[in-house]
Amino acid sequence: MARGRDGGKSANDTNAQIITTDNGRIYKPKDLLSAISEIQQFYVIESKGQNIPAEFLTLERTLDFFKIGMKSGFHEGLALVLLFPVFHFYLFPFVFQRLDTMSHILFGGIPYLALIINTVMCSYISRYYVGNITRKGINSLLMGRAMSLLLKAFLVYVVYLILFRVSTPENIWKVATHCGSRAEKIYYGFFEIKPHLLPVAGESAMLMVVAAIFPYGSVYFLDLWHRHRLKRNAKRISA
Repeated sequence: MARGRDGGKSANDTNAQIITTDNGRIYKPKDLLSAISEIQQFYVIESKGQNIPAEFLTLERTLDFFKIGMKSGFHEGLALVLLFPVFHFYLFPFVFQRLDTMSHILFGGIPYLALIINTVMCSYISRYYVGNITRKGINSLLMGRAMSLLLKAFLVYVVYLILFRVSTPENIWKVATHCGSRAEKIYYGFFEIKPHLLPVAGESAMLMVVAAIFPYGSVYFLDLWHRHRLKRNAKRISA
C-alpha cells in the first residue's frame, strides 16, 4: 500500500524528469507555427518546475529550429522583394494615381503582411522565455530568422544601388529599344521612378532589419521584466 502511494506521488510530482521513450518517432516541426507550438509545449513543462534533460533538445533538433527560422525569413523577405517594386514602381505611380490617403496606406501595407504577421508571432513567443530548453529553442528559431532577413536586407539594398548606378540614359535606352513601339514610354517611365529607387530600397531593407531585431528586443525586455518580478517577490517573501 505504501509503495502504491509513493508510486502515485512520484508520477504526479512536478519535479519528475521527462524521459522520452519513443526514439524512433521524433516529431520535427515543419514550419514557423509548428515550431512555436512545440516551444509552447516546452514552456508548459518547464514553467511547472519539471526538469527536462539538456540532451532532450539535441543538436539536430536545434538545427531544425534554426532552419525553420531561416526558411521563414527567406519567404517573408521574398514576398517583400517581389511585391514591393510592383506596388511602388508600377501600381502607385501609373495605376493608382488618385488614391486617397487611407487607400494608399491599405494597399501599401500588402507587401508587408507576411513580414508583420510572422514578426508578431515571433514576438509573441517571448512570453515563453523560461527554462533552458525553451530558451534554447527560441534563440535558435529567432537566430535563423534574423540571419535570413539581415542577409536579404543587405542584398536588396546592394541590388537597388547597383541598378541605380548603371541606369544611365544610354543603358536604359538600349534596354527599352527591345520593347518596340513602347520603347519611348518605358524609357521616360523608368526615369520617373529612378529617383525613388534608393529611398524605396532603404525603406525595404530597414523594415527587414527591424523585423529581424524586434523579436529579440521583445524577448530581452520581457525577460528583464520577468527577472525583476522574481526579485521583487523574493524581497517581499524575505521581508
